Amino acid sequence: MRDLALAVDVGTGSVRVALVDRTGRLLAIRHREHDQIVPRHGWSEQRPADWWEGAVEAIRAVLSEVEGAANRVAALCACGQMHGSVLVDADGRLTRETALLWNDKRTQPQVEAFAARADVRATLDRTANWPAPAWPAFKLLWLMENDPDAVERASHLLMPKDWINFRLTGQRAQDRTEGSMSFLMDWRTRGWSASLGEMTGVPMRLLPALRDPADVLGALTPEAAHTLGLPAGLPVAVGAGDYPASLLGSGVTAPGLASDVTGTSTILTILHDEPVLAEGLSNVLAPTGHWGSLTLLDAGGDAVRWARRAFHDNRRSYAELAEAAERAEAGAGGLLFLPFLSGERFGRHPNSRAQFFGLTAAHGLADLHRAVLEGVAFSVRHRLEAAQGGHGRPERVVAAGGGARHALWLRIKASVYRVPFVLPEEPECGVVGAAALAFAAHDGEAPAALAARMVRWSGEIAPDPHWAELYDRMMPLWADLYTAVQPFYDRLDALTR
Repeated sequence: MRDLALAVDVGTGSVRVALVDRTGRLLAIRHREHDQIVPRHGWSEQRPADWWEGAVEAIRAVLSEVEGAANRVAALCACGQMHGSVLVDADGRLTRETALLWNDKRTQPQVEAFAARADVRATLDRTANWPAPAWPAFKLLWLMENDPDAVERASHLLMPKDWINFRLTGQRAQDRTEGSMSFLMDWRTRGWSASLGEMTGVPMRLLPALRDPADVLGALTPEAAHTLGLPAGLPVAVGAGDYPASLLGSGVTAPGLASDVTGTSTILTILHDEPVLAEGLSNVLAPTGHWGSLTLLDAGGDAVRWARRAFHDNRRSYAELAEAAERAEAGAGGLLFLPFLSGERFGRHPNSRAQFFGLTAAHGLADLHRAVLEGVAFSVRHRLEAAQGGHGRPERVVAAGGGARHALWLRIKASVYRVPFVLPEEPECGVVGAAALAFAAHDGEAPAALAARMVRWSGEIAPDPHWAELYDRMMPLWADLYTAVQPFYDRLDALTR
């Protein structure tokens, strides 16, 4: 019986592979790490060849752990880190050994040059996103200026999971979740936009066909099947970016639902029928066909990590930090924290700073730790009104990422946002989402219907009414502080030049 999906997640730190059954249960999961190459500060690259090598090793490992697994796999599906720019020639050879990753900032000059010459608000209406260094359009512009030979020899631009798909099937495509954040797709037609190509200067010949995530891309080739130990001809789904796949795999599949992924950064996404076109927001097409309007803040787990290092020289565990914050009262005795330790990705002031405001002699470390958690939540709520798009608060927020293991932080967020939180029982949301897409490609069933059977949530974390009332009174002060300090950032920069 073909009762298993083989899911591959090409992450920034590793390739993760899992065998997942039709109830969403992981029978086996393995990962293989790969290096991130940093030639200069702010640059970030990886070798696509390493992704394939890791995928092969991890696939063979999980197949060896489950008896008869090779003959039980119904379909394969990959998801992966978004925006990584892989160039391949007509024969399928890489024209550049490394790919620029999502977190590579070298394209900032190309973004600034585009914003200076183009009507950015008009492009927002077309792309549903603001210009940003992460988007593949600007990575291509950098490559055209700095590695023109690689671009000239290339026939296609692929994303990381598309490279894995090419090695599996010999077929080239991008999916629409990736396309939605490329700065080259028209959100209304969900196809490549020739006018955006002309505006950015990107050669449209490099863009492969756009497909839906649950489409069958092709069949597993005999060569790939022999390498992996699988039967040839198995269907391979087009797949999706890792974040859209995680939305599906966490059960965020319809308007009224939201996702909070707190890792190093914080991403809050609310599903709508159409994107929300507003400053400071990004929009991603979900595998269900809905649009996720998201706030992406560099403040998140990184703020907690900073507090552990700055206050304790990394000698306290994260559990001890949580216990300390638990001892402080809600509101941290009137102490406010702006959490912009690494600036802001989409704010008007990328050189923003972090600060505590309201410190008195009565405050202790417990208050500082609590203020850090609350400050991150306030920074998200500051963008929440725009992300709602006039539709009001979501019914519930599904929490994922490392922050989902922090019970106090979840209760704080639920109270700051005035929305209940739930957690997926299976934390590996990316591979569950990829597995749902694999079954959708094999069975022809809608991804949302499959996710409804494969994803289960644990108990609800409700807002604390007393905390919520206090946070409602604190929020306007936090927002006024955020605005008031912005004129000082350039002056601070001048001090350190």
